Amino acid sequence: MQNLTLLDGQKFQITIQRLCRQLIENHNDFSDSVIIGIQPRGIYLAKRIAEELRKILPGKTILQGDLDITFYRDDFRRRGEQLVPNQTKIDFITEGKKVIMMDDVLWTGRTIRAAMDALQAFGRPEKVELLVLVDRRYSRHLPVSADYTGIEVDSIASQKVVVSWKEADSEDRIVLVNE
Repeated sequence: MQNLTLLDGQKFQITIQRLCRQLIENHNDFSDSVIIGIQPRGIYLAKRIAEELRKILPGKTILQGDLDITFYRDDFRRRGEQLVPNQTKIDFITEGKKVIMMDDVLWTGRTIRAAMDALQAFGRPEKVELLVLVDRRYSRHLPVSADYTGIEVDSIASQKVVVSWKEADSEDRIVLVNE
């Protein structure tokens, strides 16, 4: 089987814009809401969404940060290689705020559980929502679901979803890889 491109080019950008409109429906001017991207790849989605929201809502403050979950993962001691943590960059308190956590792909739910644990260091949010670009739907290890989804993909364990970002990989593209 060959690799399948699920989303790229203009459709990728339209999906980002649709997600922004959905966020505006629920968060209005973002005065009580913050965006947090989960390291390593969710930060590209969070930055892109925040940038697009600033264009749609000029003059409004959109708070956006990056959250590292390396040492909150339940499998970090089981890995053979040495772990290199990413940077957490959150210069605001989440106490009483509506937090929109963002990641590129939702699969087992374990990354989201780790992010929820890591988030507690920044205060107790009023509400936590999840926005993902790709929801793999099957193989959840935990009962986690996204509040906002770019696309849903039905895949098997031997397949991998690869999200490429213009900022890091020179193009916006989502590919289903058969291994």
